[in-house]
Formats: sequence, C-alpha cells, structure tokens
Amino acid sequence: MSDGGRPDADSNSDTDADEVDWEMAPDSDADFPADPERVAFLREIADDIYGESSESRQVSAILYRVSDLYDPDGDTSPEEIYLNVRHIMDIKAQGGIDR
Repeated sequence: MSDGGRPDADSNSDTDADEVDWEMAPDSDADFPADPERVAFLREIADDIYGESSESRQVSAILYRVSDLYDPDGDTSPEEIYLNVRHIMDIKAQGGIDR
C-alpha cells in the first residue's frame, strides 16, 4: 500500500479497497446515541460554512452527514460517510466527474 493507507492506484478491485480502508477504523461499530443538541450544532456550523466554492459545499455536506449519526431519524453510518467522502476526494483528484 502507498498513499497513507490507500491502495495503490493499480488496484483492480474497488470493493477490496473499500474493505481495506474500512478495516483501518477500529471504532467502526461505535454507537451514536440520539443527541439533538449535537445535531443542531453540527448543522449550524454546516450552514455557516456553506458558500460559493465547491470545497465549502462539500465540507458543509459532510457535516450534515455526520450530524445524521446523532439524528434519530438519520440513516447513515460512519462507514457510509467515510466511503462517500473518499469517493468525492477521488473524483476531485481526477479533475471532476466528467473525466
């Protein structure tokens, strides 16, 4: 492996890469009890940083997803958030979704 735990670029299996990355998160089974105050706090920050740049929008979206962990009606997991963020960063590194 190279690149700080990410599989080499010539890796053929995205599924294997996802599993390898996720295995590096020892607290993947952590429990996230409902916490409305934390949800409101994270979403307030997300609203504050949302702006014109794609980066600020991405960070805002990530914060909203993290807040869903503490929202009793939220339907996400740390694994889903991590894989989604990694996918976004991979697309950005390739120069965009159209490439």
